[in-house]
Amino acid sequence: MVLHFSCGESKTEETIQEKKPNIVLIMSDDMGYSDLGCYGGEIQTPNLDKLAKNGLRFTQFYNTARCCPTRASLMTGLHPHQTGIGHMTNPPLSDHHDYDMPGYRGFLSQNTMTLAELLKSAGYRTLMAGKWHLGMSEENMWPLQRGFDQYYGILAGASNYFKPEYPRGITAQNDTISITDPDYYTTDAFTDQAIQFIGDTEGDEEAPFFLYLAYNSPHWPIQAPKEDIDKYRDRYKNGWGALRAERYANMKALGLINEEWPLSPQDSKDWESLSEEKKEEMALRMAIYAAQVDRMDQNIGKLVDYLESKGELDNTLILFMDDNGACAEGGPMGGGPAEQLETKEGYFLTYGQSWANASNTPFKEYKHWIHEGGISSPLIVHWPDGMEEGHKGSLVNQYGYLPDIMSTLVDLTGANYPSEKNGQALPELVGESLLPLISGNQEMSRQKPLFWEHEGNKAVRDGKYKLVMKWNNNAPQKWELYDMEKDRTELHDLAVEMPEKVLEMTTLWENWAKSHQVEPWDKVQAVLKHKN
Repeated sequence: MVLHFSCGESKTEETIQEKKPNIVLIMSDDMGYSDLGCYGGEIQTPNLDKLAKNGLRFTQFYNTARCCPTRASLMTGLHPHQTGIGHMTNPPLSDHHDYDMPGYRGFLSQNTMTLAELLKSAGYRTLMAGKWHLGMSEENMWPLQRGFDQYYGILAGASNYFKPEYPRGITAQNDTISITDPDYYTTDAFTDQAIQFIGDTEGDEEAPFFLYLAYNSPHWPIQAPKEDIDKYRDRYKNGWGALRAERYANMKALGLINEEWPLSPQDSKDWESLSEEKKEEMALRMAIYAAQVDRMDQNIGKLVDYLESKGELDNTLILFMDDNGACAEGGPMGGGPAEQLETKEGYFLTYGQSWANASNTPFKEYKHWIHEGGISSPLIVHWPDGMEEGHKGSLVNQYGYLPDIMSTLVDLTGANYPSEKNGQALPELVGESLLPLISGNQEMSRQKPLFWEHEGNKAVRDGKYKLVMKWNNNAPQKWELYDMEKDRTELHDLAVEMPEKVLEMTTLWENWAKSHQVEPWDKVQAVLKHKN
C-alpha cells in the first residue's frame, strides 16, 4: 500500500491509516557514476546492489557538481544560490567564501526551510550522522539548530578518516569531542551512531524517523582499513583504459546506457607509458578508493540489517545518491605524497583525474563541471511497502535532480511547506515530486526545465535537449547543445545546427539566473581575488 498525502493535506484519522514511512537519505561523497556494482562497476557493493535489485535505479538523476551546493539544494529543495551557497561553504575558521552577495555567503541562509525542520513539523524524529558542510562558524548554523534532534559527524567538508581533529574534527550534538580510539574510522562511526539514534526512537511507536546519513566516503583523503584495501591490491594493475572499457561494456549490458552512445575519449595518459613504479603507486591509489566505497557498502548493509531486525525495513523509504561526479583534484596522477598512502596520516590524498575519468564512465568531465561526468549521480530507491511488486528491480529513465527530493517527501508525508518563516517569505520549492515514479502506479510528466551554475559552468536541460557551457577564463564563452536521447556522452554538439534552440534555451537560463541570485562568475572571481 502506498501511503500518499497531497501537499498540505490535514492529517485526520481518516487519512492516516498506518504509521508514516521512515525515511533514510544516504549520500556518498565524490563517487563516480559507474563505481557501484549495480551501475556497472567492479567494486564489491552487494548491499547497495541488493537494494537496487529489490527497488529502483534512476539512470538520469542529477546533482549540482559540488559537495556543499549539492547539500544545500538537497536540504532545502531549492537551487544552491537561493540558499546562500552558490559557490562554496566557508572553510573552518574562515569567511573565505563569503562574497557579501545574497547567493554567495558561504553558509546556509536562515531564510530556508530544511528537510529536518519540515519533517519535524510533520511528526518525524530527525536524525543526522556524517558530513554537514553547510556552515560551521556559528552554532546557529549547525544541524541541531536547523531541525535535527540528534547529530554526530563532521561540520567541515573533509577530515582525516582515522584521526579527525579540530577544526575538522567530530561534533556530537553541539559538542566538539576528541577521538582516542586507535581503530576509529569515520564511515564505521557514522553508521554506528545512526543505528544508535534510531534505537533511541523505539520508545515512541507513533513517531517515524528521518535519518540523513551523509558519508564522507570516498572523498579524499583516500584512506581505508588494510583488510579492505587488500581485496583490491591487484585489481587495477591493468590501468584506467582497461577499466573504462570493462565498465562501459557492463553498463550497456545492464541497460544503464544506450548502445548508441560512444564512450567519451580517455582523458589521461596511456597506462603503458608509465614506469612500473608509477603503475604500482597508481594501482594502489585506486585500490584505496575502491576500499572506501566497499567499506561504505558494508556499513549500509549493517544499517539495513538493523532495520530488518527491528521489523522496520519494509516501511522505510531508503534513498541513496552521490553529491557530485568523481573528483579530478590533485591532477592526472593524484595529489599527496605516495609515502602517506596506507598510513593514518595525511589530508590531501587523492586518486587523481585519470582514475576519476574511469569512475565517470562513460561521461566526460568531473566534479566542478556540468557536463554529465560532473552532475550524474546514482539514485537507488528502496521501499517495499510503497512500490508496486512488478515495479521492483526496474530502471527509471525519467530525469530528475536534487530539489525533487524535498518535493517528493512533502508529497509522501503530507508535510506543509510554509509560505514564510520568521515573518519573511520563503522561496517556493523548485522540484517536482518523484513519488509517481517511485510507487510505479502513476506517470510523471516533467513540467519545468532543470538549471545549473557552478564556477561559471552552466547548463539547462529541457526535455531531451541540454545546453551546457564550460567556463574558460582565457577564451570566449561558448554554449554547446546536445540531444540527451541520442548523445548523452556529449560528443556531437548541435549548437551550430540548431541556433534557434540555443537562443531559446539561453534565454531560459538567463531568466532563471536573474531570478535566483546567480551572479556572473567573473564578478565572483573578482571578489575572491580581492579576499586573497
